[in-house]
Amino acid sequence: MHTPPNRWFDQRRWTASALALLATGCATLPSSGPTGREIQKSIADATPAGQIRIVEVADAASLPVSDDRRPVPFTDSEPAPTDRVGPGDVLDITVYEAGIALFGGGSRVPGDGTGFDPSAKVEKLPPNRVDDDGFIQLPFTGRLRVAGDTVAQVARRIRTGYLGLSQNPQVLVSIREDITNSVIVGGEVGKPGRLILSTNRETLSDAIALAGGYRGDAKDLAVRVLRRNVYGDLRLSDVLTGSERDLRVQPGDRVLLLRAPRSFSVMGAPGRVEQLPFSGSTISLAEAISTAGGANPNLGDPKAIFIFRNTVVDGQPLNVVYHINMMRTSSYFLAQRFTMRDKDILYFGNARANQPSKLIQTISQLFSPIVAITSGVSALR
Repeated sequence: MHTPPNRWFDQRRWTASALALLATGCATLPSSGPTGREIQKSIADATPAGQIRIVEVADAASLPVSDDRRPVPFTDSEPAPTDRVGPGDVLDITVYEAGIALFGGGSRVPGDGTGFDPSAKVEKLPPNRVDDDGFIQLPFTGRLRVAGDTVAQVARRIRTGYLGLSQNPQVLVSIREDITNSVIVGGEVGKPGRLILSTNRETLSDAIALAGGYRGDAKDLAVRVLRRNVYGDLRLSDVLTGSERDLRVQPGDRVLLLRAPRSFSVMGAPGRVEQLPFSGSTISLAEAISTAGGANPNLGDPKAIFIFRNTVVDGQPLNVVYHINMMRTSSYFLAQRFTMRDKDILYFGNARANQPSKLIQTISQLFSPIVAITSGVSALR
């Protein structure tokens, strides 16, 4: 059976055109990212020089410091007195008088030899709030500044003011409503609110426990401490270990538990781009590679695994790229000691040797219609 000249495609001409197209397009085959050599070359060509630093992870000395915790802008200090008075506090003041009394009146009656004077009078003054300027208002003596004093110091100052008006006044002061000696705990805790410090030796973990404990997973929570208009962030998992990060809270602190889960991104040869959470308070490079599924055996190059990281060196921001060759046995041990950080990018480089396989796949996809047409023509003959 003779095929009409214009009824079917000229197969030889079509095939020749397709091969010419493939020959010119090999360099532009689809790729999930650069190869290891291309990354290293682009870093070497970066402008200005030194903008990106590449580190070859070949031995223990080349491993980055595992502790990425930011320094806290304040440190522990001696605990303040638990009975210090400040604005907002409400004081109970009781005046005991013997002899000529300012409040109770009457004359002095001789004692019975035991030192107790039965003529002593007791006057309990109305609750007295410390105003915003740190003053209280007293009968007969007027305003008295008490902010920053302990209750014992306030009592002595009140007694001194009454000495010229009463024969032998004795003064007791207690705090009815304590605002100064407290902290505010909020966020992801069981009972957010104001917490009165009993000893002023309570730590962050103590304050969180007294506030009903934390809600959620400790590895996903951060602790923000605001002290005198300066704040510092810590990981809750560090605080709960009882380390030096479990700082002692101070009166006036604001403690806030925030949801701040840590994660790393995966790109390159695995063929997918995704963000993966930390499975624990820390995660190693070996665990990160396993979680990401490793390099694609058809596309990836195990010699070209990179970790892109924004870090700070000597107070200056720096872009660092760590390169590890997983074809070396020692690299598996190094990967166990390499600690990932929040927002790291784990990149699996593409293998140059896999370009021919991509070409074959493309040819196969391109010639599938031709095979189908040829089969159809053969069937019609």
